[in-house]
Amino acid sequence: MTMLEKAKALEDQLVAWRREIHMHPELGFEERRTSRLVADSLREMGIEIEVGVAETGVVARIGEGRPAVGIRADMDALPIQEANDAPYKSRTPGLMHACGHDAHTSMLLGVAKVLNELTDRPAGEIRLLFQPSEEKWRVEDGHSGGSLMVEEKALDNLDAVIACHVASGRPMGEVRVADGFSMAAPDVFEAKIIGEGTHGASPNHGLDPIWLQAQVVNALQAIRSRRRDPTERSVVTIGTIHAGIADNVIPNEVIMTGTIRTFEQEAREEIHRLVEEAFALVRNFGGDYELNISTGYPALYNDPEVAALIRRAGADLLGEDRCGEGEPIMAGEDFAYMTQKAPGAMLRLGAQLDELNRPHHSPIFDIHEGCLPIGVGVMAESALRLLRQHGG
Repeated sequence: MTMLEKAKALEDQLVAWRREIHMHPELGFEERRTSRLVADSLREMGIEIEVGVAETGVVARIGEGRPAVGIRADMDALPIQEANDAPYKSRTPGLMHACGHDAHTSMLLGVAKVLNELTDRPAGEIRLLFQPSEEKWRVEDGHSGGSLMVEEKALDNLDAVIACHVASGRPMGEVRVADGFSMAAPDVFEAKIIGEGTHGASPNHGLDPIWLQAQVVNALQAIRSRRRDPTERSVVTIGTIHAGIADNVIPNEVIMTGTIRTFEQEAREEIHRLVEEAFALVRNFGGDYELNISTGYPALYNDPEVAALIRRAGADLLGEDRCGEGEPIMAGEDFAYMTQKAPGAMLRLGAQLDELNRPHHSPIFDIHEGCLPIGVGVMAESALRLLRQHGG
């Protein structure tokens, strides 16, 4: 039997795992119920596990020694109220698996079962990395689940590491793997533009910060269109603007937040500088500003050799027409920390459920569960090929 055939035999169990996790979402570093489900399932398979890694993570090992190949799944949910009416909808008010991490965890449990039962597995170690808190960057210590797993040495001595991310807007069962930079470094800016409040009938008696922010908005929007190479992959987006409490009063200040997305470090540093320049414009008109730019995850770099191996494994299992090279996207992923530790790549797995637009991080996000065994099969086959490749 192929890895895909073995995975399809587990489809009912994969769906059951996914739905159980989906019904009980937990935020980053709070995935205690999910971690118990993972740990209990792995123990039932007879697999060696370590719990409490990166606080609520689980690490499991199949085999030992070198070579060693890691496979990662994230477990956390989002603070979103689910709007779907599926029988497996979230039972926790205000929380929802709106990015597919329930599917990722289910698939990695499936990979564990398939590979653990394999009698002719190549020599070496398969390391299963059930990671907490992909979505949450903890401000107090500057860690996400991925960076903390690396710090706690969960990825030490790996020859390669792979992961899968469902894509709700792509055809079910399609596999795409980009070479090189595939997801962006997501940085955040928070700013205050300071003017001088006054009555709306007498704007000349103060300094309107809303007018000041209009100059800043124009300057920010021009960074990509006029200050950077137009072929560069980067984006600056303003997410929020808040000011005022009355229709006839000019406020003292405007609060703005937004995001900066880049791949290359040079672009990242230069755009940070240009954002600072944009806000500094307000001083030309007598205003002032405060700006804080927080650096987020690094850009995710897919090692071209690992990416090519996954594409080949997927094509052999699914056919050439269903597996190919992917395009970079501007979303961020803390799997990037792991691919800095070991050569690795993330595959994107098509999971479109129906004709509705169900984007990630939306209240109606959902996936076609038929993608689950496909993800299991491709990841299991890729891990075996990586073991053989690094085993000489």
